[in-house]
Amino acid sequence: MAQMRLADRAYSGIVEMINGEHLEVGARLPSESRLAEIFGMSRTIVREALVRLASDGITEARRGAGSFVKSRPSDKLAAYMPLAEMASTLGSYEVRFVLEAEAARLAASRRSPEAMAHIEEGLDQLRTALLSSAPAHDEDMELHRRIAEATANPAFVIAFESFFPDVDRIMRAGVEISRSRPPEVIQTMMREHEMIVEAIRAQDGDGAALAMRWHLSEGRKRLMP
Repeated sequence: MAQMRLADRAYSGIVEMINGEHLEVGARLPSESRLAEIFGMSRTIVREALVRLASDGITEARRGAGSFVKSRPSDKLAAYMPLAEMASTLGSYEVRFVLEAEAARLAASRRSPEAMAHIEEGLDQLRTALLSSAPAHDEDMELHRRIAEATANPAFVIAFESFFPDVDRIMRAGVEISRSRPPEVIQTMMREHEMIVEAIRAQDGDGAALAMRWHLSEGRKRLMP
């Protein structure tokens, strides 16, 4: 746990360096050894932070050349998650890729007519909220929760709800950042949810899992400029 917290600090420090020094996409970061010196940490800790930054799409490693800025977190992101919490909050995506993709797969094969109607209702509520000026994050959260419920395994709901603080921050930020962009961004977000529900309706487990993973992957990208 101590190492993980140190890696979180290194992660936050590198993001602060990218933003504070206005490093452009493609800019080379200092070497691992130099970052370790700057943060007063071991290279192992810095390397762990860089791996997580790369997973979140913020940096990329180039063999033999070091790490480079791949994308800069949206300035609006700071309004929803303090820099110190960004590593753990964005890190929740890695677990959600596994948890929610499997939930969507099981929902497709197990959903009852009542559960399907519940999901359809949640989709309609999200559509109404997204296409208006309403916040929409509650509706987004509720649709994902209803999909977890449709697995008929309460453990999926419990696991999903354990991520509530992180997911809530991400969904709030995702909707507001997307609304600051061209209208088609929100339309794309809505279409991603529709694809998940369509696959569950068709009882296409693989399609539902793939659609959920795609939605989460694209959602993470929308948090960047």
